[in-house]
Amino acid sequence: MTDPRRAPQPGRARSSARRATARIVAVAALALTAALVLHPAIPGVVGTGVATVLPWLGLFVPVLLWAALATRRRVWIVTMVPLIAWLLVVGPLFVPLQTGPAADAAEGTLTVASQNVEAGSGGAAESALTLAEQGADVIALEELDSVARAEAAEAIDDAYPYSYRVGTVGLWSQYPIVNEQPLDLGLGWNRALAADLDTPSGLVSVYVVHAASLRPGAQSDRDDMLANLAEVVAQDENERVLVVGDFNATLTDPALRALQRSVSESNRSTASLGFTWPSNMPLARIDHIFHAGLTPLESSVLPAGNSDHRAVLTTFGM
Repeated sequence: MTDPRRAPQPGRARSSARRATARIVAVAALALTAALVLHPAIPGVVGTGVATVLPWLGLFVPVLLWAALATRRRVWIVTMVPLIAWLLVVGPLFVPLQTGPAADAAEGTLTVASQNVEAGSGGAAESALTLAEQGADVIALEELDSVARAEAAEAIDDAYPYSYRVGTVGLWSQYPIVNEQPLDLGLGWNRALAADLDTPSGLVSVYVVHAASLRPGAQSDRDDMLANLAEVVAQDENERVLVVGDFNATLTDPALRALQRSVSESNRSTASLGFTWPSNMPLARIDHIFHAGLTPLESSVLPAGNSDHRAVLTTFGM
């Protein structure tokens, strides 16, 4: 005869399973919190990967909360920790751009547009014209090959009398371009440029960047470019600075930390993270308009041409 004291107890087994699930939920919640809070310190491809998916990590919180509630234990409280971390790290990026008295008192404005036009897409001219129609005073285009460069130039050279093009990047302006020079940023060939805009309010430094792509085993090229760019920008002597282009890095990527000691990027005019890539279903913002010494008034993202990147557009008070 079976000893009833040794027979399996369904209630006891369920309780044990719930305890095990609660422990798993707690560990997962703390791991998620660590990824959110410590991502700037994570080096290499792992740090870049975490930074890229950072806004999407918040989707795990309701999953953990559901699992926690299913255990009928107070472990659900632990799931609030990654939620708070996500709100602190990602939440501020959703806040619409606020303009204050300094913006109202601005003597003039400067509208800057930038887009990676995707070499071979055949849409460089359409991209350039679309950005011109948005009222951009300055247009920066990246990933230009010889065909795209010629198409863009033919489309907007008449409307933008000043331009400078080198390697895979180009700059078109309503204001005179002076002190222009190519930048290889340690890559060995030119994927960036530096110039000054001679505006009625004085010189504005402009850097146009097409960072090296993120390929398996080749992240160091991008990281080195961004590190060298940060050093160059930190030494800029002009009061007003713009650094625009395709950085192949999100705002929270550790590779952009050094650059953001000198310049910053404004939030969008609407509550949005302003994802730019891929254009048909944007998942990350890797195209930026960084600035210093200028007051952002409006900022938006828009489709243009046939590119796999959306364009970024920001208007500044001078």
